[in-house]
Amino acid sequence: MIRSLAAGALLLLWTLVVPWQAQAQSARVSVVAAENFYADVIGQIAPPGTKIFGVMSNPNQDPHLFEADPSTARAVTNASLVVYSGLDYDPWMEMLLTSFRPLHRQVINVAELLHLPPGGNPHIWYDPLTMPVLARAIAAALGPGNDARLAAFLASMQPIQDKVAELRAKFAGVPITATEPVFGLMAAAIGLDMRNERFQLAVMNDTEPSAADTAAFEHDLKTRRVRMLIYNSQATDSAAERLRSIARSAKIPVIGVTETEPAGTTYQAWMLRELNRVEWALSQPGS
Repeated sequence: MIRSLAAGALLLLWTLVVPWQAQAQSARVSVVAAENFYADVIGQIAPPGTKIFGVMSNPNQDPHLFEADPSTARAVTNASLVVYSGLDYDPWMEMLLTSFRPLHRQVINVAELLHLPPGGNPHIWYDPLTMPVLARAIAAALGPGNDARLAAFLASMQPIQDKVAELRAKFAGVPITATEPVFGLMAAAIGLDMRNERFQLAVMNDTEPSAADTAAFEHDLKTRRVRMLIYNSQATDSAAERLRSIARSAKIPVIGVTETEPAGTTYQAWMLRELNRVEWALSQPGS
């Protein structure tokens, strides 16, 4: 899981935040999103000129190693709206929010918005039902005048829904596997049969997968019991590299997914690109 800020570090951030509150309104960031894909969605709905700060935005950085810095603390302190995932994916945001609670600030915990119970898969932006629900909540939080932009955003999500339905019709029940559950909710929406989930949960929770689960995973690859391997290209390690090597030797298609929206794209384009890669992988001869 993402490491929490230590108490001393949080105190240091707080001492740096308080003096910043006196700065002029024009210097304030009005909306903060813990992850850049939420910032992107906010930007598609908010009025032009809205200041939006997406905290985690580097697709080459392991999100599990992220720690908030003073600039993040300042932005959160002065924001009028904060959006974050919840489900313990971004606990550093929880700590920043509880450190200072201005009356003017609205907060959207996406997991709570979706009424998700604790302990579930935290990669909730990969569920194709998440962003339409969040978009409506964002539009409501931003106030009146955003109906046209909200409608345009919801319409732009339809190709994703259509692609998911198309892939479900073609590949529902097809066995696949993954080194981590990053893509798990999208795989479930497509109807894919995800194997080796205990292994994936261990990796996500920074614990060592059992020898039995590791052996079962490798057996699935060596015997071609699965038709695709998905790995987290932002958080790879020697164990994941070994599984990728076994999959390639067995001529099983391997695709990488990210936890952060790549630079220079949109949430919609990002999701469609990954769905197209899944379609390519599962359509390979012999896969």
